[in-house]
Amino acid sequence: MKKTMIKIFGIMLISFSYLAVAAEPFEAEITARQAFMQVLKFNMGIVGDMAKGKRDYDAKLAESAAKNIHAASLMDNGAMWPKGSDNANTELTIKTAALPKIWSNFPEVVEKHKAWIEASAALSANAGKGLDALREYIVPVGKSCQSCHKSFRVK
Repeated sequence: MKKTMIKIFGIMLISFSYLAVAAEPFEAEITARQAFMQVLKFNMGIVGDMAKGKRDYDAKLAESAAKNIHAASLMDNGAMWPKGSDNANTELTIKTAALPKIWSNFPEVVEKHKAWIEASAALSANAGKGLDALREYIVPVGKSCQSCHKSFRVK
């Protein structure tokens, strides 16, 4: 029984090693950042729909979604953005909207990210204080997202 388990473990280890080597370059990184963006889209949808009147304002839900957005802005996601994981890489079969100029203009990316952190902190602190406050503080968050996407993402 012990030898059988060792053989099974060995086969599993070899299989996982093969999968790791055979996996498409940057597949895990691109998949992770796309999932990250989906979580942001979900939370922005909640507060955005409230701000636009498409959803009833709910202070607790607005505050929760805004806190999620701000928490996401504070995550260290550098591992999801390795150089070469952009749409100009012809070896990729997984689609990405990331432009290669992200890495050549990295100081600009950092500045745009800082603006997002600041805007999302203000939204997080104020989203639960009424619809007017939500509407006021969501605008800078949207602008910070748009500024990065406009510069470093394919439309």
